[in-house]
Amino acid sequence: MPPSLTSLTDDARIALDNLSDRAAGLVHPSVRLGVTGLSRAGKTVFISSLVHNLLNGGRLPLFEPVRSGRVSSIRLEPQPDDAIPRFQYEDHIQALVRDRVWPESTRAISQLRITLDYESASGWSRLFTPGRLSIDIVDYPGEWLLDLPLLGQNYRTFSESTVALARTGIRAELSKEWLGLCASIDPDAPAEETTARRLAEAFAGYLKACKADERSLSTLPPGRFLMPGDLDGSPALTFAPLPDLPDQHAPKGSLRAMMERRYEAYKSVVVKPFFREHFARLDRQIVLIDALQAVNRGQEAIEDLERALADVLACFRPGSNSLFSALIGRRIDKVLVAATKADHLHHESHGRLERLTARLVDRAISRIGMAGAGIDVMALASVRATREATVNQGGEALPVIVGTPMPGERIGAENFDGDRKTAVFPGDLPENPEIFFHALDGNAKGLPEINFVRFRPPALEDNPSGITMTVPHIRLDRALQFLLGDRLA
Repeated sequence: MPPSLTSLTDDARIALDNLSDRAAGLVHPSVRLGVTGLSRAGKTVFISSLVHNLLNGGRLPLFEPVRSGRVSSIRLEPQPDDAIPRFQYEDHIQALVRDRVWPESTRAISQLRITLDYESASGWSRLFTPGRLSIDIVDYPGEWLLDLPLLGQNYRTFSESTVALARTGIRAELSKEWLGLCASIDPDAPAEETTARRLAEAFAGYLKACKADERSLSTLPPGRFLMPGDLDGSPALTFAPLPDLPDQHAPKGSLRAMMERRYEAYKSVVVKPFFREHFARLDRQIVLIDALQAVNRGQEAIEDLERALADVLACFRPGSNSLFSALIGRRIDKVLVAATKADHLHHESHGRLERLTARLVDRAISRIGMAGAGIDVMALASVRATREATVNQGGEALPVIVGTPMPGERIGAENFDGDRKTAVFPGDLPENPEIFFHALDGNAKGLPEINFVRFRPPALEDNPSGITMTVPHIRLDRALQFLLGDRLA
């Protein structure tokens, strides 16, 4: 994050936190792994599966420290930050394995510490390292990450960019109530609380409509309008952007002055504390995205996901940590952008999903100068809910996936009850992802038809002593190797 986005006081507090973390790390080495996801990406499932596979000896052939046998024990430990809620791993894994339902998304920050005892691959390192690493998993909503760019925007800039976007594409229809209300109000008239509340409610309704599954748009700040929590009804959440603001300063006591003040309060009360106390202390980061949902919703959803990822990646400060940067201005030295739900496609399309993910972040990486700065992309499934098979159709072998659709899912005229398995031909992603970005401008004939069905978690066996069979996954081990392999070398 550019230094201009924080005050000297913020920088001093961040430096003190990093000094404290560094001092603790000399005695007990740790790495803080941030896990976030844009809407419907499944970060709760990712964390639960990652921890379950580590604790229960899951198949992780690409995670070298485990594959080579250098890790001797893995255990959960009390988290170091007593003021942060614990990630309720046990409840989430029971929902996945015992109840075969997807756990509810967490709507606030949470944390979990998992500690590995290991033998370094280097004899020299074994002399100087304790052979123990704690991974502090910091789980936070993607909406909070999308708020960080607001720190570099004043109210006018925020209003101009938000209104300009609201007047494009499908958003133009969804924003009619809010923008219509804005048009009926004089921003320089005396401020009234009822007017401010009506504007805030209309604006929040617009954001919620954008996020709804049938549209699946991703660029939706301010994030707390979608998950207000204990700030619901507070002045810091009772504001809205206003269109076509005049150039002069807002008159004292006007509605515009009230909106500006509350926008700044939102940044001070909501955004800055998250940045200072949590985000600025991260070492590694994974950003999960549901690219398949965007594909299913069309070009506008895909382009909006690209825009959101550009905003997200602009928040990171990737690059190698030096001793000085770790003490003063800690940097996130590895960022992984992962497209989830790869199990909803046949493996023949996994590489294509990965290329689509790379295309989604390429422009953002080039624009903000992050090329080669510890960024990777991949396609994975935190929990593999399907298996692959082939069916014969008209003398041709057709690759399909087999799983149990969620209750209420439909394929054609068939409505599923959540108990019966079925085979689905999901279709093929195109070799060249550019078709998703040019399908409506005359360079392509249109988007390919992809059939996505939501499946229940797989049925796993256990014994009287507890859960023993590990959660199946796709490339979770590759993600672990990229994010943590070097810290266990």
